[in-house]
Amino acid sequence: MTDLHSLPSDLPIPIDDGAAKHLVGLCLPSIALASTLGAPVQLDVLSGISVIYAYPMTGRPDIALPQNWDLIPGARGCTPQACSYRDHYSELLSFGAQLYGLSTQSRDYQKEMAERLHLPFAVLSDEGLNLTASISLPTFEANGMTLLKRLTLICQDNRIIHVNYPVFPPDKDIDQVISFLRTAI
Repeated sequence: MTDLHSLPSDLPIPIDDGAAKHLVGLCLPSIALASTLGAPVQLDVLSGISVIYAYPMTGRPDIALPQNWDLIPGARGCTPQACSYRDHYSELLSFGAQLYGLSTQSRDYQKEMAERLHLPFAVLSDEGLNLTASISLPTFEANGMTLLKRLTLICQDNRIIHVNYPVFPPDKDIDQVISFLRTAI
């Protein structure tokens, strides 16, 4: 089985294809997304600072990753990224930030991962691709699934003020977010 907690040293590095350049300045739409913590999260009423890290899909220890997953630039690393956010969660809270993970996987699939990794924050499901389509989040196709390219949105109230894209390596995304929050907040 694949070790989901570590990153192979030879992963291809994603390039900035410009697919996220339109996001800064957009307001999050009036969409509620299912959450691993229970009640749906209504995006257009978020207040204060919110960090939303989007990722392709989380692997499970009992299910093989899609064929050639490690060859897709930016695909591998969802578990290390989630764990790095978990490990720095209190630091994000010190900035007054709310934290959300986001993928196109179902809430039930995400809930297993959130419990297994002991995530203290909500992971949101855009299984219906409503948010993805509404603000044109960058995606790719793998094994017949539409998956998000890895990016991080930093929002003030419901307006996107900063985007990390592409994110690589995934487990260092938190460092860029904290650096931005230190200088911008």
